[in-house]
Amino acid sequence: MIRETENYNELVELFIKNGLEFSEDEPVETTDILKCWEARKENKLIGGCVLANRQGKYIIDGIAVEPEFRKEDLGSKLLHCAINYLKEKKASELYLVARAPGFFKTQGFKTVPREDAPNFFECFGCDQYQKTCFPEVMVLHLEDRRQGKC
Repeated sequence: MIRETENYNELVELFIKNGLEFSEDEPVETTDILKCWEARKENKLIGGCVLANRQGKYIIDGIAVEPEFRKEDLGSKLLHCAINYLKEKKASELYLVARAPGFFKTQGFKTVPREDAPNFFECFGCDQYQKTCFPEVMVLHLEDRRQGKC
């Protein structure tokens, strides 16, 4: 059900459909896409995850699961694909910006205070930040995390 994919554009459509913000009009730091994973059911895209590198740090550049499939543990499995890949690379940290921090806390991520967060997330410069949108920059220390099922 979960496999690597090269179809980044289809994943971006999934992310936008599920409330993640992607804008070609906003300045975005240079991001190197490393790996993408998709979850499909009956050839329908139901989840996806993008692992990227930005300013030398590993980030989840997008992760989403269609609402009707969120109880099937797909978010955890997609996230573990990225974690397992990074553990093989001996990486030490994985960052993300969470609009649903509760889920990521269950996965071992910790909130990073704004003053300690890497300054490569677009959220801090957005006019909606802390007004209508309350994302959290989070980090997972990979040496503290065991590999999970992808």
